[in-house]
Amino acid sequence: MQLKDKVAYITGSASGIGKEIAILFAQEGAKIIIADLNKEAADATAAELKATGAQAIGVAVDVTNEDQVNASVEEGAAAFGGIDILISNAGIQIVHPVEEFSFVDWKKMLAIHLDGAFLTTKACLKHMYAQGRGGSVIYMGSVHSKEASLLKAPYVTAKHGLIGLAKTVAKEGAKHGVRANVICPGFVRTPLVEKQIPEQAKTLGISEEEVIKNVMLKETVDGEFTTTEDVARVALLFAGFPTNALTGQSLVVSHGWFMQ
Repeated sequence: MQLKDKVAYITGSASGIGKEIAILFAQEGAKIIIADLNKEAADATAAELKATGAQAIGVAVDVTNEDQVNASVEEGAAAFGGIDILISNAGIQIVHPVEEFSFVDWKKMLAIHLDGAFLTTKACLKHMYAQGRGGSVIYMGSVHSKEASLLKAPYVTAKHGLIGLAKTVAKEGAKHGVRANVICPGFVRTPLVEKQIPEQAKTLGISEEEVIKNVMLKETVDGEFTTTEDVARVALLFAGFPTNALTGQSLVVSHGWFMQ
């Protein structure tokens, strides 16, 4: 078990990528804090994990609210004796051309993706530093941390920003044994992506099938969506890596869309 007795605080983990990471980490021996905006869903996911013999709790958190972030991290740390891994995964998507994007939606996107990453990092680092056993901070970026697409100005901006945050945390955390990384998935067929398909079809004036084939998967080598399992395995790689050799690095997981 690569993560035996490690404590993982995972945002947005009642569904999608976050839930897949929670399942894999639990299988690898981690104690899981399911941190989600939906407390009922967080509790349900924690119950699923506990039914397999894992240790897990659900906590409610709006990642843009500092008090809620701090309270949920403290609740998780008190339950399991600290925090060893942060997966900053919570996210949403809103698509419009730049000239039609409202400032309210721009700020909402940056708040969830960037402010949420900052607030959860700040709260978890306090425990990682004090514990003296190191830690792993992992941000859920995107191919859009490296590349741009139409209609996604705040999303692309925020995902680029996560790479800068990770590099800074990697440098500051090194003396405490804390690593920081960014996972950059391609399109994963989560509810977030399912919602985008008809929205982009309407905005671009094309069919939903054309959005999938000619927009989302056009640049992949095989026309395949990235899976939640693909992403979870990369999260395990970063969380379980034994040295600082990979700290500050980002890894694209995209079936060949954007190759470094």
